[in-house]
Amino acid sequence: MNKASLFAAAVLAASATVGCAGKPAPPFDTLKTANLTAFRLQNYEPPAAAAPAPTAPGALPGLPPEISNWMQQGAQGLSALIPPGLLPPGMLGAKPGAPVAAPVQDTTPRFHGFRILSQTQVIDEDLKAELGKILGNDSNFDNNHAACMYAEMGLSFSSGGPPNDVLISFSCNQVGAKTFAWPHASNGMKPKTVQKLADVVQQLWPPGS
Repeated sequence: MNKASLFAAAVLAASATVGCAGKPAPPFDTLKTANLTAFRLQNYEPPAAAAPAPTAPGALPGLPPEISNWMQQGAQGLSALIPPGLLPPGMLGAKPGAPVAAPVQDTTPRFHGFRILSQTQVIDEDLKAELGKILGNDSNFDNNHAACMYAEMGLSFSSGGPPNDVLISFSCNQVGAKTFAWPHASNGMKPKTVQKLADVVQQLWPPGS
């Protein structure tokens, strides 16, 4: 093979490498045309009949420190994902002397254990493609995250096979794959990743909607 042929082969190989690098990692490469449901989730519920835990100075009563800090920092533009009323009913415990209600069977819809506050079917292919680019790009993640998973958002998408379910925790700054192997070395969200996802959240659940 002469030098010209070698050079042409090298150019083609480099082009193929660039093309692959720009494609979202599986299964996010199918997200644009997949059936996608997005969930607003209640990130924390106190254990039933549990006494309120001691609250650190400046923290919000009854909330884990990660969620308290996230809310006090303005929730990074993600106010649509804060549960209504900030503190779920009963989080601060019953008042002394108040009658104890009989246990009620919990029939609340849940997504991987988290209470579903609302859900929406995502039809916009551009929005689904944007989510695929964000979640499918290894450069959007690092190891900077808390050791918790209080999910404010969930995604479930499928192209006809088993669903691919993802939990996103902004308060813990990480993403968790629930039904498939996470394709990246890290799952902590970089600041730019949080901002990109915040923009998507505002399109999914516009302020005031």
